Amino acid sequence: MLTAIIVAAGSSRRIGFDKLFETIAGRPVIAHTIDAFELADSVAEIIVVTRKDRCNEIRKISRDQSFKKVQAIITGGEHRQDSVRAGLENLSRDARYVAVHDAARPLVTPEQIERVFEQSQMHDAAALAEPVRDTLKYAGVDLVVTDSVDRHQLYAMQTPQIFKRGLIEEAYRAIAEGVLATDEVSAVERLGHKVFLVSNNELNFKITYPCDLPLAEFVLNQRARPGKGN
Repeated sequence: MLTAIIVAAGSSRRIGFDKLFETIAGRPVIAHTIDAFELADSVAEIIVVTRKDRCNEIRKISRDQSFKKVQAIITGGEHRQDSVRAGLENLSRDARYVAVHDAARPLVTPEQIERVFEQSQMHDAAALAEPVRDTLKYAGVDLVVTDSVDRHQLYAMQTPQIFKRGLIEEAYRAIAEGVLATDEVSAVERLGHKVFLVSNNELNFKITYPCDLPLAEFVLNQRARPGKGN
C-alpha cells in the first residue's frame, strides 16, 4: 500500500503570504495538490502535515472537495524534515511505500505519481527530477562569474519522492540532531542507498514567488481544456 505524505507546514516567508490557500483555477493551491494523489490509483491514503493554525482550514477543504483518501491532518515541525518525520510516525500499519510531496507543487499529475511509484517498486527509492536546461555559472559574493558548471547529467530535484517504508524510516532514524536534510533523497543518500531518478519534462514547479501563481493557474486551465490531458 502507498501512503502519501503531503508537506504543508512551511511559513511562506519568501512569498509573504500563505501561498497554499491562494485560489488558482477555482481551487486553493493545496486542493490541486491533494487532488492529484486522490486520483492516483496507487495511493491508498493521504497524510497532510501542516501548521497547527491551518489544520481546521485543510479539514474544511478536504470536506468541501470530497477527498476520500485524506486519513490524517496533523501538525508539522519547525523544519521540513520534522514535518516528514511526523508524517512517518502516523503511517498506518499496512503502509509499505511512502510518497513525500511538497504541497506547493500543485501541478503534479496522477501519471507522474504512478511513474515514480513504479520505479520505487523496482529500486526501493525513486524521485521525480527535471534535467537542467539552463547554463549554470559559479559566482563570487560580488556576483562576478568565476567558472562554468557542466550541466550534463545534472537534474533539479522535484517531488514526489517515493520509498519503501523501511528504507525511509531508517534514513530518518539515521539523521543526527542538528543535521538538516533538504529532501528525502538526501536522507536516503546518507545511508549509501541509490535513488532512481524519473526524468520529468512537464511543468511541476514549486510555488515560491507571487509570479508563480498566475503561471500555475494558466497551466492548470490549459490542462482542463477539452481534448487536453494531464
